[in-house]
Amino acid sequence: MLRGLPSLDGIPLHYRRPTFAWLLWIAITVVATLAMFSVRGHIEQAHVVLLYLLIVLGASASSGRALGFTLAFVAFILIDYFFQQPYDDFFNDKPLDLLVLIAFLTTAIVSTQLLARARAEAVEARNRATEVTSLSRLASETLNAGRAEEALVRIVEVIQGTLGVSGCSIWPWAPDRGFGECITREGIEVRRRDPDPLVQRAAERGEPLTLSVDGVLGGQSSGRPAPGTRELFLPLGVQTRVVGVLVLSDDQPIVFDPPKQRFLAALTYYAALGIERARLVREAEHAAALREADKMKDNLLASVSHDLRTPLTTIKALAQTAALRGDTAAAAIEEQADRLTRLVADLLDLSRMKGDAFRASPDINTAEDLIGAAQRQAQGLLADGRSIHAVVDLESPALVGRFDFTHALRIIGNLLENALRYTAPGGSVELGVRRDGDSLVFTVADRGPGIPIAESDRIFQAFYRHGDAAPDVGRAGLGLSIARRLAEIQQGSLEYEPRVGGGSVFVLRLPAVDLEEA
Repeated sequence: MLRGLPSLDGIPLHYRRPTFAWLLWIAITVVATLAMFSVRGHIEQAHVVLLYLLIVLGASASSGRALGFTLAFVAFILIDYFFQQPYDDFFNDKPLDLLVLIAFLTTAIVSTQLLARARAEAVEARNRATEVTSLSRLASETLNAGRAEEALVRIVEVIQGTLGVSGCSIWPWAPDRGFGECITREGIEVRRRDPDPLVQRAAERGEPLTLSVDGVLGGQSSGRPAPGTRELFLPLGVQTRVVGVLVLSDDQPIVFDPPKQRFLAALTYYAALGIERARLVREAEHAAALREADKMKDNLLASVSHDLRTPLTTIKALAQTAALRGDTAAAAIEEQADRLTRLVADLLDLSRMKGDAFRASPDINTAEDLIGAAQRQAQGLLADGRSIHAVVDLESPALVGRFDFTHALRIIGNLLENALRYTAPGGSVELGVRRDGDSLVFTVADRGPGIPIAESDRIFQAFYRHGDAAPDVGRAGLGLSIARRLAEIQQGSLEYEPRVGGGSVFVLRLPAVDLEEA
């Protein structure tokens, strides 16, 4: 699971030695003290307090709270020792003078604290303004990018320019596909290369990694990278999924102050969203290409099927003529022509169904009539002792429905043909019907080999045939696909269920009506 970004705070970006500022203000204090000491008999105590207070405020404003507090306590001692009578003595017994000292110290401390707070807020405001400017620039760059991958290039440019590192790259990653093309500020690398093993490790573990100047590998268990880090490997996550890795590198040790750490967190979030957007765009483009290819395939099938009708009719007519002349091969030719004719008709119907050009004409019909018609139609398929056993639930309400009789007969005919094909010689196929709520439920059950559960929905796809099926079983794998579509255009459904004891059960549901309504 993604554990978030490494905590890089606590390491100042620019560490400045305070020695010079301290020496400067100490020198100013010494000079002011000597100047006032030379005329201490001619100046008021208030003048001394105000001058020291100005020094304390100036030191606090320029160099921070620590120097201000230090000079406030030093000035407290100097006033008491040098500028309160009796001179050159500590803590005299005059309550008013002690009150002045306490008031001075309190004023100096409070003023120093307020100045330090105002100074910190000003710095924070400047940092926030910089962050907002950078983020707005990033948003502008990503919105102006034409493609999702180009937006990632802009993100890399902003990260590298804002953080001031010499190297920055993004590696998109998916558990099932591995790493994609590396993205740098120069663009997307056309030539594929394998990422650093640490990139792979960061992606798989979802944990940030660091590599120091000395080549020491570190993690984030301590909450901050090891000193001297020259490379950072930050996993990019959307929710709990790792979608890529951000790699930062520099010739000098990489250090970040808290504002830049916050900014880095925002940028990595943008980068993760950019990778996710690129993935979604690729999937959408792939889906669009598949739809276009499927549409072209349907158009081609429709065109070829339509053009095949005329030559097939001619072949069948010639075969019938040859049969009249006593040609023994004419019957086989006519049989194969009929088979191709059925295949062409199925292809045309499937194409029309996909184009929503196939319509149904539902009407009031009885289930008994449909069962009887299906049995009569399947008589030519009963060979080698196979039979069809009809089971009608006579205890159900009137078995009347609103459906297209021709389409429903075609559905049950396809199901019976499949069931008889996979039924052993001498076996029986059960054809049943019952009322279930607002539906008429027709079932076709056999004792064939059955269908694996994993493929129970795929069998309704066009041209699908089980891997164990014989190379030529007389069909093209369109029957179940057409049957389900015919059921759906009648507000019904067709599903598969495994049969208890072995075999298959196909369940057709069609709208039922009450006898009064009929």
